[in-house]
Amino acid sequence: MDREWEEESGWAPDGTAPEEGAEEPEPVVTLYPEDDWEAILEAVLFTMGRPVDLKHLAVAIDQSQKTAQTVMENLILRYERENRGMEIIRLEDSYQLCTRGKYYENLIRVASAPKKQSLSEVALETLSIIAYKQPVTRLEIEKIRGVNSDHAVNRLVEYGLVEEIGRLDAPGRPALFATTEEFLRRFGIGSKENLPEIDPVRAAEFRSEAEEELQAETGEEEPEETET
Repeated sequence: MDREWEEESGWAPDGTAPEEGAEEPEPVVTLYPEDDWEAILEAVLFTMGRPVDLKHLAVAIDQSQKTAQTVMENLILRYERENRGMEIIRLEDSYQLCTRGKYYENLIRVASAPKKQSLSEVALETLSIIAYKQPVTRLEIEKIRGVNSDHAVNRLVEYGLVEEIGRLDAPGRPALFATTEEFLRRFGIGSKENLPEIDPVRAAEFRSEAEEELQAETGEEEPEETET
């Protein structure tokens, strides 16, 4: 170990300086420029989103843990000096990037603000089927629409307008979907029984169109009647 130290530093293990005229040690080659160290560690903390220990921070810049700690302390001071919305906190031998505490109230205002949700024509069509046929399975919805409805159903569940209320007692135990209280509030309906009645003629047209689309997709044709 002493020999390696002597070779790298040029100094003898006893602390004496190298002789005059001795060759100076070559500078240590690093993978990343020192000017980038703070930015690299900042990127690591942001991406991880949790405390990162010094060992891994040191690996990120290909330096010792002591050097990584110095870089982190300088970065903390920079965040303080520039009054950033984020701050870096130290947790024993780890560091974490997080929101500055004094701005929590501002975050809550944004998080609690009502989100404007717009339903596409496909989602509205799917919602209508569920509202009038509930409880209904995805397969039943697809038979009526004639196309896959997974995305539309998932979006309605995400918006809180539709929910899974159980499983059908059939092979595969398919999920049953129905509208929620949020659906009633959103559309100003007192109860499911107060849904407006569907025009029978228009309903028959929808059913016919759906059957035609389904037939076209499967390539099946109705068998022709033969005289006997």
